[in-house]
Amino acid sequence: DPTAGASVDDENCWHLDEEQVQEQVKLFLSQGGYHGSGKQLNLLFSKVREMLKMRDSNGARMLTLITEQFMADPRLALWRQQGTTMTDKYRQLWDELGALWMCIVLNPHCKPEQKAAWLRQLKKWNSVDVCPLEDGNHGNELPNLTNSLPQGAHGNQDSGTRPHRTVFTRAIEACDLHWQDSHLQHIINDDLYTNYCYHDNTENSLFDSRSWPLWHEHVPTACARVDALRSHGYPREALRLAIAIVNTLRRQQQKQLELFRNHKKDLLHKGVTSITNLEGWVGHPLDPIGTLFSTLMETGRGDEDSSQDICGLCRSCNFLHLFPSTRRFLEEGESYLALAVETALMGLGQQRIMPDGLYAQEKVCRNEEHLIAKLQEVDLDDTLVKIFRKQAVFLLEGGPYSGLGELIYRESVPMHTFAKYLFTCLLPHDAELAYKIALRAMRLPVLESMAPSGDMSRPHHIVSVVPNRYPRWFTLSHIESQQCELASTMLTAAKGDARRLETVLESIQKNIHSSSHIFKLAQDAFKIATLMDSLPDITLLKVSLELGLQVMRMTLSTLNWRRREMVRWLVTCATEVGVYALDSIMQSWFTLFTPTEATSIVATTVMSNSTIVRLHLDCHQQENLASSARTLALQCAMKDPQNCALSALTLCEKDHIAFETAYQIVLDAATTGMSYTQLFTIARYMEHRGYPMRAYKLATLAMVHLNLSYNQDTHPAINDVLWACALSHSLGKNELAAIIPLVVKSVKCATVLSDILRRCTLTTPGMVALHSRRNSGKLMSLDKAPLRQLLDATIGAYINTTHSRLTHISPRHYSEFIEFLSKARETFLMAHDGHIQFTQFIDNLKQIYKGKKKLMMLVRERFG
Repeated sequence: DPTAGASVDDENCWHLDEEQVQEQVKLFLSQGGYHGSGKQLNLLFSKVREMLKMRDSNGARMLTLITEQFMADPRLALWRQQGTTMTDKYRQLWDELGALWMCIVLNPHCKPEQKAAWLRQLKKWNSVDVCPLEDGNHGNELPNLTNSLPQGAHGNQDSGTRPHRTVFTRAIEACDLHWQDSHLQHIINDDLYTNYCYHDNTENSLFDSRSWPLWHEHVPTACARVDALRSHGYPREALRLAIAIVNTLRRQQQKQLELFRNHKKDLLHKGVTSITNLEGWVGHPLDPIGTLFSTLMETGRGDEDSSQDICGLCRSCNFLHLFPSTRRFLEEGESYLALAVETALMGLGQQRIMPDGLYAQEKVCRNEEHLIAKLQEVDLDDTLVKIFRKQAVFLLEGGPYSGLGELIYRESVPMHTFAKYLFTCLLPHDAELAYKIALRAMRLPVLESMAPSGDMSRPHHIVSVVPNRYPRWFTLSHIESQQCELASTMLTAAKGDARRLETVLESIQKNIHSSSHIFKLAQDAFKIATLMDSLPDITLLKVSLELGLQVMRMTLSTLNWRRREMVRWLVTCATEVGVYALDSIMQSWFTLFTPTEATSIVATTVMSNSTIVRLHLDCHQQENLASSARTLALQCAMKDPQNCALSALTLCEKDHIAFETAYQIVLDAATTGMSYTQLFTIARYMEHRGYPMRAYKLATLAMVHLNLSYNQDTHPAINDVLWACALSHSLGKNELAAIIPLVVKSVKCATVLSDILRRCTLTTPGMVALHSRRNSGKLMSLDKAPLRQLLDATIGAYINTTHSRLTHISPRHYSEFIEFLSKARETFLMAHDGHIQFTQFIDNLKQIYKGKKKLMMLVRERFG
């Protein structure tokens, strides 16, 4: 332990082992936040706070040693060069460092020369160029395009001209603060204010109408004083100042409400809104609301005997006996707990601008969630519910001071997370108010395409590089998911209440801009509506379907990798809603689905047996659905024959006229828009369905598109060609005669042609399907058309292939080549003068390729 101490009363008597402190900090920093080093550094910070509480002047010395090691961290220069930001955990340590220095310079009893020395030291660190900036942003995480956007709270400044605020700036500024103000001294020391008169009419009265003291300092600064008093071991004074600040906030809140009510008509008519707080209190570097909240909640901890949590004390009695004098500033029957809760609600509901920089924006979210988590530990009794109600009404009516007011600034921090908490708390006690709050909070103006017309406080030209996405908001995706959570919470609560569900649905459709979030809500609504324990809630199911349809429309023309899943889900949802919903989505398919989706997923699922069984459909209903499915199928086949023709034929099978129409669509498209693969697939389907002549017609159309070169002897289409020839052969001589010229034109591969030729000479055309061969059936002659043409083409193909192979042949392929020639001879010999032709062919080869001595010797050995 670097701080070995003596008794509390002796000042300055702890022995500080300076080298050990330095070594420890250096070691923890070098571990880069791993192995719990962040925890160790936080323990050192706690040790400093402990020393300050003991009023031990070594606290400041220890913090100086820690800070020097932090400033010497080699990573700072590295990050600065690379333009990378430091890790979150490390940033938080720097924040704590800045806050501790703020506490030290605000020590109410420090000597002026001490303060001067600290100021010199802070200014020295502040001027080092790697000193971390307050918002955790070195200007390089903002892409350049944002320079032409309104920046932060101060209009259109670019990063270059913005004041350079480091983590030490606030402590440097706080060196100008003093504690000599007589009113401040009265607040923190005097128990009674009997001899003061008050004037409640002025903006900055020192007292309110109840003669309670007010303190009108900049809120974060005033709260930093509270933190300093607590840190330096003055809990009673800290509490008194905290109560004065909260009373001042309440009074301002009341005054602002009255002011806004008087001018409301005028302001709303103009559509003008302004931000009154350039620095929000939640997410602020000095965490003012957090300070007030914990001061009020932990009052009891100042006394060694009462170290139990203040919450426990507050719940059981209205005030603490520890500091009876401060009770004078509380309402009748009010507890510190109630005051703490009200303060948190005021801070969370404050309208504030989204700060610049990723770190500052994440801090806003983190701080808000942290404060709400603290509030959730408190049990709501009647007194607290009253406070919730009072604050909720204020927030709804509070004009520009409230983040839930009617008009908000385009770049205000959204209230989704806070509203979800308020909604949950208020719902059992005042549902109407709960919904008002939640619905008001659903908006997200930064994603609206235009700022409100009257918003003059900043230019609203938006760079169109990022359409509708404001590049300055780094936490936008987190914010949108919080918005979605709020909506989901309302949907769950509104189950069974048709009017409320309608309102929530409208709000979702108006305010949520991301298709994936709307899809999530549609799924949520569906789950809640179809919980196993009860009958489905039909209104909620309809909401679910409505949201699903919206997603379909939103993602129809944009690529979305989840699209298939979304379409399947929508059909499931429509099935649950009922037969009319299925009919309706099929009737308006073109606004919801691509032709392929409509035929292959939607109509096919609707027509499946499982759907008919699920919906207990009678014959009449089945026929109605089938009719809609057929109409859809034909429309899709017209629009996209390549991908929809087969599905259309399948869907129209049971209706003669529709089937004929679908077949005609395929024929019309065959010449222009369809590939041989698609046509062969449909042709095989036709044969399978018992339409051999139609199958044949399509097969001939497919052959026209096909082109098989001499070396493509493993091409996937070969099976189709063999099948098409077998089909033609089975239909009769004329059909075979018609397809052979097409085969000859399209297929240049010798092995495929000889295979077809062999099959055609083994059986009689048109007789394949009969069990016993009739005597009348004759084998076709190879000397006459059409087989003569096929035989010549096959021989020609063998000759061409041989020459092609010989151009690039290597010795290791010689034996394979000789086998190929043997196959060729079999085909040559099918012709009546084939023997002569083959001999001429071989002689020719020996002449042309006499250079390939070894190969020609092998040819002689085999073929003479």
